[in-house]
Amino acid sequence: MADFILLMRGDATQPEDAGLWDAYFTRLHASGAFDGGSSIGDGKRFRKGAAASTELTPLAGYIRLHVADLAEAETFLTGNPVYESGGSVEIRELPRD
Repeated sequence: MADFILLMRGDATQPEDAGLWDAYFTRLHASGAFDGGSSIGDGKRFRKGAAASTELTPLAGYIRLHVADLAEAETFLTGNPVYESGGSVEIRELPRD
């Protein structure tokens, strides 16, 4: 088993259906793969030697999954309100160091 994070962007091409979130989280919880998540608020980006910037890629939230592999993590795109509304969802493995 491995840990993955779904990074959801705020770039949907159509409004998200708020009712889809309840169904999606019901599916996540029933799968046993859900390992937390949250919406993400505004912030700043910092880089040594450069001015702080509020120009951030619109990151709207994340969901953490504990699944067998990337292919299984991809199955959780189906029903994700951001993805279903035309928004971007990035899936990244969280390696154990």
